[in-house]
Amino acid sequence: MGLKDLIITPIYLILFSVIAYFVRPYVTNAQTKKYFLPALWVRFAGAILLGVLYQFYYGGGDTLNYWEHGSKWIYEAFQEDVTLGVKLLLEGGGKWNPEVYKYTSQIWYYRDPASYAVVKLTAVIDLLTFHTYSASALFFAVFSFSGIWALYSVIEEKYGVRKKWLAMAVLFVPSVVFWGSGILKDTITLGALGWMTWSLMRLVEFRKRSALESMVLIVSFLIIYRIKLYILICYLPMVAVWLFIKNLKGIQNFVLRILIVPVLLIIFGISGFFTIQQITKESDKYALDNLAERARITAYDIRYGWGSRTGGDGGYDIGLPDGTWQSMIRLMPAGINVSLFRPYLWEVRNPLMLLSALEALIVFVLFVQAVLSKGFSQVFKDPFLVFCLGFSLLFAFSVGISTFNFGTLMRYKIPFMPFFLAFLLISKSKRVA
Repeated sequence: MGLKDLIITPIYLILFSVIAYFVRPYVTNAQTKKYFLPALWVRFAGAILLGVLYQFYYGGGDTLNYWEHGSKWIYEAFQEDVTLGVKLLLEGGGKWNPEVYKYTSQIWYYRDPASYAVVKLTAVIDLLTFHTYSASALFFAVFSFSGIWALYSVIEEKYGVRKKWLAMAVLFVPSVVFWGSGILKDTITLGALGWMTWSLMRLVEFRKRSALESMVLIVSFLIIYRIKLYILICYLPMVAVWLFIKNLKGIQNFVLRILIVPVLLIIFGISGFFTIQQITKESDKYALDNLAERARITAYDIRYGWGSRTGGDGGYDIGLPDGTWQSMIRLMPAGINVSLFRPYLWEVRNPLMLLSALEALIVFVLFVQAVLSKGFSQVFKDPFLVFCLGFSLLFAFSVGISTFNFGTLMRYKIPFMPFFLAFLLISKSKRVA
């Protein structure tokens, strides 16, 4: 980051803030209005601070690589010849093309289609910011904020409780703000996850069957599918559970409900299984038969390979998976625990880990309060809350047993955090559907 950031970035900060000010009346109510602009501004701060951290603390990393060793070359191609720039944007990544080899050979992530998709998106934004890192990061922050606000607004509309604390849980969690605002895959998928849940809530809970909800659902699905497929592997089975419980609740006759349970289980179980098979069939890495082995490889790489160099000194050990489903199941409790409640305060080794430990401690306190509350037993009657809990636990398990570094885990676990914290706060409120 340099002089351009000090000139161009403030212009976009003002522009986005003005646009947000005029959009706010259409997407807020009297109670949520006051959170809208602060929630946007903290994401702007998170996007800029993320770049500062990677440049001056880590000395490099994904967010700078997407920009300096990625979008920079597409931006330069546009400066040389617009046709070349367009060809680079149309490239899928990983294929040799002599016409643009001069540029693709310089792009570190070209061989990884998912990462190259982030590079291309950054390059398009660079055309508007004159390849200015922090200004481009603001665009990512805006998209992330839009999805998170959509998620918050639809949960608030359904439950309408503890508005202040719900806002804190969904909009202002430090780790989610920080790791979900800059030029990263996580920022894009977090925003898309918020929009996908918004559309599903509108379709399933509010029965709003317009083209808008369907379009948002499809686009959000495709974004996550393209960039982080494993999120869908955890998300879609829990959507099936959500729909199963929702349909079961709609049957008032007790005898009929008992009779229909096996039918619904078969319908949603088979549908969920084949859906996962279909979305993973083009990716050997995430094929169902290879998930256990993939968890083993990822855990080893992050703990002892590249992750040990980029994740700092925050390694943890819950026992490495050996590539079998049996070992994954054995490690499930430890994997969920490490994602939800660790690092503990006595495990702190650097300032970032201290912040993570304090956040984990607060989550633990909220968890205990929720479990001991009178309303906790009622949450399992609410299809959406069951979905929130199920997705949170499944995702916590998947990243917990495959990360093995607290620094990396802080970033990888942000997709489930708004859902888990919303579940805890609604549970405490004793206001479930």
